[in-house]
Amino acid sequence: QGQVVESGGGSVRPGGSLRLSCVASGISFGDYAIEWYRRAPGKQREWVGTIATTDFTNYAESGEGRFTISRDNPKNTAYLQMNNLKPEDTATYFCSAASGLTIYWGQGTQVTVAS
Repeated sequence: QGQVVESGGGSVRPGGSLRLSCVASGISFGDYAIEWYRRAPGKQREWVGTIATTDFTNYAESGEGRFTISRDNPKNTAYLQMNNLKPEDTATYFCSAASGLTIYWGQGTQVTVAS
């Protein structure tokens, strides 16, 4: 059974940086696209960005130029590097691993941006 686990969340001040990790197990990681989502309190889940199996990336406008997604297939890990964080980036961040109709979701990691 596949599994993904996020880590790296925390509290930072505006302008700060965090790097989130998404570690997968039980799957052939290189065959899965990795997507990052977030859900802020009282709001719907929002797509943050995707890294395909080809390493192609695309991002939501909210993170364009500030967020970078990468992957390290031998480590079964994907990353979300977030720079110049803003209070509106406060949310629980989730990753998913998707291949065809198979999707695995993590439990999320909390990011709080506040002064």
